[in-house]
Amino acid sequence: MTARRFRIGIVGLEPGRSWAARAHVPALSALSDSFEIAGAANTSLESAQRAAAEIGLPKAYTNVAELVADAEVDIVAVTVKVLHHLEIAKAAIEAGKHVYCEWPLGNGLAEAEEIAALAKAKGVLGVVGTQARVAPEIQYLKQLIADGFIGEVLSTTLVARGGGWGGIVPDKKNGAYLLDDAGGATMLTIPVGHTLAGLTDVLGPIAQLSSVLATRRTAAVVAGTGETLPVTTADQVLVSGVLVSGAPISVHYVGGMPRDGAGLLWEINGTQGDIRVKGPFGHAQLVPLTLEAARGDEKAFQRLEVPASYLGGLPSDPAHGNVARNYARMARDLRDGTRTAPTFDDAVVLHRVIAAIETAATHSIKP
Repeated sequence: MTARRFRIGIVGLEPGRSWAARAHVPALSALSDSFEIAGAANTSLESAQRAAAEIGLPKAYTNVAELVADAEVDIVAVTVKVLHHLEIAKAAIEAGKHVYCEWPLGNGLAEAEEIAALAKAKGVLGVVGTQARVAPEIQYLKQLIADGFIGEVLSTTLVARGGGWGGIVPDKKNGAYLLDDAGGATMLTIPVGHTLAGLTDVLGPIAQLSSVLATRRTAAVVAGTGETLPVTTADQVLVSGVLVSGAPISVHYVGGMPRDGAGLLWEINGTQGDIRVKGPFGHAQLVPLTLEAARGDEKAFQRLEVPASYLGGLPSDPAHGNVARNYARMARDLRDGTRTAPTFDDAVVLHRVIAAIETAATHSIKP
């Protein structure tokens, strides 16, 4: 017998522009045996109607309240700006809906804890979009480390470019909020947060840390108009610490894009060898990653090919492929009662790391 498909209502769907249109819609299309999109709700009915017509959805909801009240909707996908996550997630959970919420779960730790606690109290599944954790390369790397491919992990170092926060925004409407530390969508929370989710999934949690957050570019220019906008969020993030395993960790993110397309280098040093993870920039959740290793007396790193089984039959494109892998786990969890997709509780753990980085940056020691 064919399993019932889960019906999803998407909040924040703008064709050709939004993350929902670029990643969630193709991801769900690749999982048509498990999901169907019931409709969308945007800031206005007119906007939702345009999205529904262009993408071919059965319904445009007047607002979020109408969407979450629809008895035919099983899951609400929250894909709007971080400032609105709490309000929308709470409304969906109160209506008894399961929720897929983009990362960050809330605007800060307190909001994330509130959302996670409510989901647990209401008995609904909350999945967070930290999809770097389910990327084929990260999953394969996790298995290699677990199998002792490079022996005991001694230390790890990651240097990356943020892919944004480099002094230029493509347009004011979509870029200005990323420059405001109060908006919750910063270089620390987005590329650093996503990548730390993958790193700690592979190597285990962080036991203690110190940090530096610096805003070296205090203004950004809007491309095409030349307008200058203030910047209050960090474009330099440095974190050092120790993993629970005892291995030291060092992470340094720099705002902007790399000059040569090599904007992520993560090295794991072990007693029997080293592994490097490379990418074009520091959003590990949405860029193609490559693995290479050198063991024993080898002087050169060799490319490690990820077995096809890690793709799970889903798209190889990392942007929507990894979102699809997250949704596939969500469907499995709902059907089987497992917990394989990153949950709201996992999001709270990551929010606590982000909060610790922010707190540690305010406690400097003069030599």
